[in-house]
Amino acid sequence: MNKVSLQCLTTPFTFSLSSLSSLSFSHHNSPRSFLRFSVRATSSRAMTSHIVGYPRMGPKRELKFALESFWDGKSSAEELKQVAANLRSAIWKQMSDAGIQHIPSNTFSYYDQVLDTTAMLGAVPDRYNWKGGEIGFDVYFSMARGNASVPAMEMTKWFDTNYHFIVPELGPDVKFSYASHKAVDEYKEAKALGVNTVPVLVGPVSYLLLSKPAKGVEKSFSLLSLIDKILPVYKEVVTELKAAGATWIQFDEPTLVKDLDAHQLQAFDYAYAELESTLSGLDILIETYFADVPAEAYKTLTSLKAVTAYGFDLVRGTKTLELIKQGFPSGKLLFAGVVDGRNIWANNLESSLNTLQTLGDIVGKEKVVVSTSCSLLHTAVDLVNEAKLDHEIKSWLAFAAQKIVEVNALAKALSGQKDEAYFYSNASALASRKSSPRVTNEAVQKAAAALKGSDHRRATNVSSRLSAQQKKLNLPILPTTTIGSFPQTADLRRVRREFKAKKISEEDYINFIKEEIINVVKIQEELDIDVLVHGEPERNDMVEYFGEQLSGFAFTANGWVQSYGSRCVKPPIIYGDVSRPKPMTVFWSSTAQSLTKRPMKGMLTGPVTILNWSFVRDDQPRFETCYQIALAIKDEVEDLEKAGISVIQIDEAALREGLPLRKSEEAFYLNWAVHSFRITNCGVQDTTQIHTHMCYSNFNEIIHSIIDMDADVITIENSRSDEKLLSVFREGVKYGAGIGPGVYDIHSPRIPPTEEIADRINKMLAVLESNILWVNPDCGLKTRKYTEVKPALTNLVDAVKLIRKQLTSTK
Repeated sequence: MNKVSLQCLTTPFTFSLSSLSSLSFSHHNSPRSFLRFSVRATSSRAMTSHIVGYPRMGPKRELKFALESFWDGKSSAEELKQVAANLRSAIWKQMSDAGIQHIPSNTFSYYDQVLDTTAMLGAVPDRYNWKGGEIGFDVYFSMARGNASVPAMEMTKWFDTNYHFIVPELGPDVKFSYASHKAVDEYKEAKALGVNTVPVLVGPVSYLLLSKPAKGVEKSFSLLSLIDKILPVYKEVVTELKAAGATWIQFDEPTLVKDLDAHQLQAFDYAYAELESTLSGLDILIETYFADVPAEAYKTLTSLKAVTAYGFDLVRGTKTLELIKQGFPSGKLLFAGVVDGRNIWANNLESSLNTLQTLGDIVGKEKVVVSTSCSLLHTAVDLVNEAKLDHEIKSWLAFAAQKIVEVNALAKALSGQKDEAYFYSNASALASRKSSPRVTNEAVQKAAAALKGSDHRRATNVSSRLSAQQKKLNLPILPTTTIGSFPQTADLRRVRREFKAKKISEEDYINFIKEEIINVVKIQEELDIDVLVHGEPERNDMVEYFGEQLSGFAFTANGWVQSYGSRCVKPPIIYGDVSRPKPMTVFWSSTAQSLTKRPMKGMLTGPVTILNWSFVRDDQPRFETCYQIALAIKDEVEDLEKAGISVIQIDEAALREGLPLRKSEEAFYLNWAVHSFRITNCGVQDTTQIHTHMCYSNFNEIIHSIIDMDADVITIENSRSDEKLLSVFREGVKYGAGIGPGVYDIHSPRIPPTEEIADRINKMLAVLESNILWVNPDCGLKTRKYTEVKPALTNLVDAVKLIRKQLTSTK
């Protein structure tokens, strides 16, 4: 095959002449662009590759620090925009250099892609006082984070991931208008750098299906009835993109993998029929991800008008292969998501190539485009930044940057240009992982296998246990507590870094952490909080902290993944069987309890959350790994009890997010997930109070599984989701254990007034008995400042005391 290689400064680009009809380039002196080029392909589809989306934060969390600096007033909007532009250009160049043909744009976001769509549509709730025009940072970040006078919009989990999106608030009176030109601006920005991208839009139907009725709108309001109001804005965006030179547009319609009814499926037919004339002349990709596409949805998808290509997740959606075998529309392209966008294991290249070849036999090899299973947003950025990671384990991994290379290698192999050396290296790494003795621990496997004979319930029912616990703890009515963490100051983070780098002694580190705990305990006692926490100053992350002390885990230095906004997590890597070599939290919890006569909660992360917030081994079922973690946490719970800790919280913040997207698969998951939680605490005495905590998901549909967890007390996010949790109790669900629906949103800097918190408590008392109700924030306080935490908790305690007086006078 004839090729021409263009070398300019240090950046080579190679093009296949046989697949080009025109090539133009010019050199510019711009510091951000070594080479500008444009490529126009002929009808040949050989060696085509695609990336659904890419991480936004940057390899060293550059966007996180730029955002927080801007929010703190330490840098300007222009400085933030420059950091963002640098990140975008680096991402586009990286994909271009790797040989990717279909490079996405508009997958970058300052906070969330659904919020970006809300801004594009001008669907700003009235409380933010937007007066029209292009939406700027002030309104955008107020919607995301709230401000001094109004709360943020609801935030919830993005399908079954640990990413959170901002839920649109819609109703019949919303006046949609084209209010953010971000998609077009970023396409033009990439084009100016010589990269002709595929602009990505959240599809109109998925946008509506992911929305909720605004406050004051009937819950029965049909969000899909707004389709005719939002399509004109989509048409404007598409028209501008076409005028700017776009040839492809990607519409993300991930709700197609869910169980949709006939009316919902008809909305897709209607929407894309309405868009047909506007989309004329463009290649249109409809992208799905995270699960199989159900048979009826597959029929709907593959019959949509004006669509050129369909994208499928063939990692988590292997059953879709059977549908493709039964029929695929003639002349259409298949974007085959064979490279996992949600885990960090190196792809099995030979296996993926076999899948691609099978697809090629069905639809025609020239019609197959190699892709990622979903956006790489859900994986870490680049292995290059992991200099200290164990060499053998590192050889088993692929982060986002490496997955781009995998996609291109598979595309080349499918077109007959297989890189034998690269494939051989991949096969060797897979063989090393399979045979490594560090992966297997027979004792752990036997212990986990032995769990199958019991459901691991505590011996007595929850009402009896609560009575025994109250005699021991002697708590007032409406007891107050917090969820666990307190603000992590710059000094605290610095000391932890210095200790990890061995720049300070263990003695100095322990003394510093003790002082932090003393301060946190003092603050809580002064505020008159009933059940205390030690503040978790020794913990970098609620999962990583435990993973570092468990066998079978590996850790990265820069494997950060966005959770929401500027918040990033660094998931541990579970590569082998899990066990607990020694106690993990007993020293700190005992230290804290010695400082006060009030109950001090022992703070643990539950097995399901550790599993769902880690990169999990893919060589055994997830439930087997979860049972192993549960046994390790069980050992810790029983050691805390022996050390005199009477209240132990086992957080299961991520239990709901692991729920499968298809109803038919939910019962199996909930059975082993709830069982795993019960394993952790089945051996404690009745007088030991077991708490759990959950946050930022739709819990109403799994309330019976939450009850089946058999915790003594559950604290659960409630305020940011507009108190929809309370609706299940209004509808007659009986809950006999202690429960603390959150009374204020900790992800906003806003300080709720006493009256507002008291009003929330009264709403709770309308559906819950006062003898089971706890009062607490939505979530941990780690990301807040003490200047926000102290007044907010003061108002919380004042509100409780006010309600206690009212209850006493009523009696």
